[in-house]
Amino acid sequence: MQNKKTAETKVTQRVIKKYPNRRLYDTDTSSYITLAEVKQLVMDSEPFVVRDVKTGEDLTRSILLQIILEEEANGSPMFTAPVLASVIRFYGHAMQGLMGGYLEKNIQSLMEVQAKFAEQSKGLTPEMWTQFVAMQSPVLQGMMGGNLDQSKNMLAQMQEQMQKQTDQMLGAFGIKR
Repeated sequence: MQNKKTAETKVTQRVIKKYPNRRLYDTDTSSYITLAEVKQLVMDSEPFVVRDVKTGEDLTRSILLQIILEEEANGSPMFTAPVLASVIRFYGHAMQGLMGGYLEKNIQSLMEVQAKFAEQSKGLTPEMWTQFVAMQSPVLQGMMGGNLDQSKNMLAQMQEQMQKQTDQMLGAFGIKR
């Protein structure tokens, strides 16, 4: 039963092929598509995968990053320069696994909350939808603000603990700071 479910998931996932000439081909519509159309697939929450025609390599992440870069170039930055500098500073560092997993879980939590809001909003009239959206923003801000404060405290405690462990380890070798 599990294998059948996995096979069904793969069938419903849209496949987009990337050719060496940088063109994207949508196998679902049998036509070439633009990056803007791929962005629309993302906005519509349509599952898809981008594959290199020659190697079969999964290029979905690369295409999504390209969409983010285009959005940032058009004046709607996702992160401020200091935040990006901090991400770059830790990228490839020992903290990458910790921070990457942490950020991934936080974003996943936000996505789950948004999915619940979307499910609860089905069948609303346009007036009710406007009121719902107006209420959603403060609620999400409050939830995420509390989550961020808790995360900040947790990371500060982890940093303190790592500092103590480092001091103890160096002390064992006769090195004092």
